Amino acid sequence: MLKHRGFPGRLPGTDFQFTIRRENRKKGATPIQRRERFKDRKPADKKADAGFLSALIANFGEEPFERGNLDAGRLSWLIGREVKPVGEFDPADYDQLLQVDMAAAEAAFPELFAKDAPAFDWDDVDWDDDDFEDED
Repeated sequence: MLKHRGFPGRLPGTDFQFTIRRENRKKGATPIQRRERFKDRKPADKKADAGFLSALIANFGEEPFERGNLDAGRLSWLIGREVKPVGEFDPADYDQLLQVDMAAAEAAFPELFAKDAPAFDWDDVDWDDDDFEDED
């Protein structure tokens, strides 16, 4: 299993995991399963999606990348929309190649692509759900 060095392990100040420490040798990779994102999702969940996608874009851009130690649960929120498989899709393969669909990413997360918007703030560890009460 490829370990993506320099990729954030989690969203700062939260328990939203972005990477795993070691592969599961007994059961194999946790399968990636597309999860529906409903409008009533918690703002913290939306922030985690945006943070993970921002990290994918910062680390890989539009280039294909290996799933490796990226968290299957977090990938499941983006797969089939902002993140597409390259070639035949094996949801339980650590070697599966994936690629960010920049057009879909910009449509779903325009705040990450706004020209006057600052880069995703990885040091903002003091946010919580109260910071997002007015968003919907």
